[in-house]
Amino acid sequence: MPFNLVIKRISVIHAQSFRGLLGPLLMVLSFTAQAGDLKPGDSAPAFELTDQHGKIHALSDYQGQWLVVYFYPRDDTPGCTREACEFRDDFVLLQRMGVGLLGISLDDVKSHKEFAEKYHLPFALLSDSKGEVARAYGSLWKLGPIRFARRHTFIINPRGSIAKVYRSVAPETHTDEVVKDLEILISEQ
Repeated sequence: MPFNLVIKRISVIHAQSFRGLLGPLLMVLSFTAQAGDLKPGDSAPAFELTDQHGKIHALSDYQGQWLVVYFYPRDDTPGCTREACEFRDDFVLLQRMGVGLLGISLDDVKSHKEFAEKYHLPFALLSDSKGEVARAYGSLWKLGPIRFARRHTFIINPRGSIAKVYRSVAPETHTDEVVKDLEILISEQ
């Protein structure tokens, strides 16, 4: 049998095997992505998590002010670093607007501390090591033992309700989008 026919036959067999796995895989992925979807007007799920300095932050600590909560997959990876540094660069502007900022991932406190120190991040990075808060916000991605927070952002209003949800985030432009939306939301208050 010629070599190109052998390769073609192997490819067909491999594709048929993969096709049998594709349905269950897509079902798991879509279930995980849709679990706990929040929309504007919903109450923000409460949380209590520890930051990179060992301080506990609760959603209730931010009652009466605007809050940006952004979930990200992993400390010190290219996209997450870019997003964190963009938020760092806009942090003073957010403070002037009276807006709190929290980053959340499944990484531990030690990892957050190293990441924050390396990139001079002036805001709290919260450790959700069990993934419970990410799950409550519909931001937990899980496939077997592999799990991480999806890159989602939530703007929470001073009353504790979701004002804006971002489920498709481009790290290099996201903070500009968040700041513009906050300006509009705050002016409409």
